[in-house]
Amino acid sequence: QVQLVESGGGLVQPGGSLRLSCAASGLIFRINTMGWYRQAPGKQRELVATITSGGSTNYADSVKGRFTISRDNAKNTVYLQMNSLKPEDTAVYYCNADILLRVNYRQIYWGQGTQVTVSS
Repeated sequence: QVQLVESGGGLVQPGGSLRLSCAASGLIFRINTMGWYRQAPGKQRELVATITSGGSTNYADSVKGRFTISRDNAKNTVYLQMNSLKPEDTAVYYCNADILLRVNYRQIYWGQGTQVTVSS
């Protein structure tokens, strides 16, 4: 059984920084793309950033230049460094991973979510 466990959320003032982590555990053959999504109250879940196993990244326009996604393949962990946070970044942040459980069998997993609140 595979689990994604997130950590690092919290309350921060505008202009501040937070670092989210998400560790995958279980019987994993290989992890392909990992990513972060977020969902604000009353809004749909949206993509924040993704990173492939080779390190190629993709960002939502709203976070470019402020957020950085990275991963440690040896630890099956993905990170999201969030700088210059704005009140509109307030949301529940979810980790996502495209995991190969065995050859030719892949499944998408989600973390439980971590709350990020940007407020003075």
